[in-house]
Amino acid sequence: MSSEVYSYIYEKFINDGALDIYTQSIYMKKNRPAIKLCILCKEDDLNKFIDLMILQTSTFGIRYSKYNRVTLDRKFTKIETKYGKITVKLGYYNGKLIRITPEYEDCKNISINKNIPLNSLVNNINYLINKKFNINYWHKE
Repeated sequence: MSSEVYSYIYEKFINDGALDIYTQSIYMKKNRPAIKLCILCKEDDLNKFIDLMILQTSTFGIRYSKYNRVTLDRKFTKIETKYGKITVKLGYYNGKLIRITPEYEDCKNISINKNIPLNSLVNNINYLINKKFNINYWHKE
């Protein structure tokens, strides 16, 4: 399969509800290099993604496994920064706020529109987040 197809596949599968998608370089039988396409999806979407992989890729077969998944409870809020309002994701574990991250798309748009390196922008926003929320991940009450 042409490497250009992977970009299309990534976008299509994410838009169709995949939780994540990634590739791995592997060697198949007879020591032939190949690309393994991995899609994480909800169990209810399994048949949809099997159909998509069969119809949209050059595969002759699919292996799948079921995994357990633990996630943080999530909430979203906006914070004011010197760059404007930015959406941040709040992650809760056992009811306690333990993680806050700026949303990538907001940061990307500001980076492009204000010509600020994305890495610098994210570092500055994380500094503001730490000041505002004062989270101590390691402290047990």
